[in-house]
Amino acid sequence: MERMIIFFVLSFCSTMVLAAPSRRAVKYKQILKTMEELGPTVKDKDVELLHTPENPMEGCLDTAVTCFKEGTLKLQPVNSQANATFAKAIRVISKFTFRGPGKQCEFSCESYEKKTPKEFLKSFANLIKKV
Repeated sequence: MERMIIFFVLSFCSTMVLAAPSRRAVKYKQILKTMEELGPTVKDKDVELLHTPENPMEGCLDTAVTCFKEGTLKLQPVNSQANATFAKAIRVISKFTFRGPGKQCEFSCESYEKKTPKEFLKSFANLIKKV
């Protein structure tokens, strides 16, 4: 009887461990949530357009993430009331890292089309969903 109980406890624990999301998945969900919070606080009128990688090739994902991280530093808050939320979100996104396969990408940030900050954030979220 004791062996049976131990077996069930071990099988239950192993099932829980296998069902837990990976650390990377949790990190990506946090970045996506942060971007959703950042969206309404970003100034979208009378601002600099940002180079926005869309559908980067497989070997260029790390370059695209770098372009997005550099672009987020150019974003501006819509008003001073949103500044605290905005600053916190920018800090979280700036710490985001992605390690690609290590191939050299032939595209630079400047080779991508410029878009508004809202479109920029939407494309960044789409990229993270792909990764």
